[in-house]
Amino acid sequence: MDRRTVQPGAAPLDHRLHHAVPGEGPLPSTTGPRGIERKCRDLRGHFKPAHPLADDAGRTRKMVEQVDGPVVLVGHSYGGAVITEAGDLPNVKALVHIAAFAPDAGESPGRISQGNPPAAFDNIAPDSDGYLWIKQDKFHESLTQDLAPDQALVMAVTQKAPVGSTFGDNVTAPAWRNKPVWYRVSTQDRMIHPDDERRMARRVNPRKVVELDASHASLASQPRAVVDLIEEAVRETAG
Repeated sequence: MDRRTVQPGAAPLDHRLHHAVPGEGPLPSTTGPRGIERKCRDLRGHFKPAHPLADDAGRTRKMVEQVDGPVVLVGHSYGGAVITEAGDLPNVKALVHIAAFAPDAGESPGRISQGNPPAAFDNIAPDSDGYLWIKQDKFHESLTQDLAPDQALVMAVTQKAPVGSTFGDNVTAPAWRNKPVWYRVSTQDRMIHPDDERRMARRVNPRKVVELDASHASLASQPRAVVDLIEEAVRETAG
């Protein structure tokens, strides 16, 4: 692929809240050889801002505005809500949701999950400061059941817990109403109900939906399949 065509064709965004940096290792190493320039944003839901979604969306817009060229925003989990809120800039050519929230206007990720709780909902435990942790002894079965136990353990002990209010902020103007979308469903997801992912995928009128037999942590367990979808979005919108 011509690097000049896709550079900077994609800006992968992972929420980096519960499964921290050790879990995302395979994705950069897989996108690099394909000529996709990566710009990863560490979202701030774990820093307890007053309005986490607005804060994360604002920081994402600043990142996009610094890019001289087309951008494909990629959001995973809560990151899907962020790119939904931040993806209205003119150089954003597409959105890619990887097992991610895609709220409508006036809707929050928390509201989506409350209506149809995921399988591991009870394994999320708030602490006295309002941060939401996945119980370490339940982490593997809750989020990373298709990874090796040792890898899941590293992710469990390095998890970045978000403050609960992160999931309560409403999207104001969903970018998916005006931007082409690619959506990837994790059929074995226990953190977002797979049926909710399918419902969100249908309503964003995606260019393509791919169902992958994977856990919530598919960026770590099946990075090549994830990058295939990102690459397709880059290729079809780079012109």
